[in-house]
Amino acid sequence: MCRGLESLPTTCLERAKELKARFGSFLQKPDLSIIGHSHKTDKLRLNKSEPLKCKDSFENLLFNQNGLCLFRAFLVSEFSEENIAFYLACEDYRITKPSSKLSAKAKKIYEEFVCSDAPREVNLDHETKAITKKNLEHPTQSCFSLAQEKIYTLMEKDCYPRFLKSTTYLEISQQVKSG
Repeated sequence: MCRGLESLPTTCLERAKELKARFGSFLQKPDLSIIGHSHKTDKLRLNKSEPLKCKDSFENLLFNQNGLCLFRAFLVSEFSEENIAFYLACEDYRITKPSSKLSAKAKKIYEEFVCSDAPREVNLDHETKAITKKNLEHPTQSCFSLAQEKIYTLMEKDCYPRFLKSTTYLEISQQVKSG
């Protein structure tokens, strides 16, 4: 049963409030016409077509900075932000140059997201967890590939369609369309 917001760690609540405050401004600002990141104002600006590009495919969403931020905020509101955090940690790990840091980084990702009772445990089947654990014996840049693929598929088939139907995404898309 849900025990309410009181049962969540304070850091989760603070992060959710921070993201809500940060992205709530997208809905209140009618001028979405400035592209990119402005160094003068040091604020993230939303390109008019970006929310619409996110609808094309889940992959487009992941390669779109603003779309990814909105998606992550949505996942926080759904209490499943660990999925995108794990996916991005795997992406970062995959591009890590082979070195002594590879093993430590792999262990950190495993302990944070994959092992049973991990603080941000992602939803992986027992077989995938076992394969991933075995891969850590001799870490390579691809040791999380199977687990990352499973989480990608989960987000693409479950979270992403719900995101596209979310109030936040629909309101931003409507603002962009009405220009």
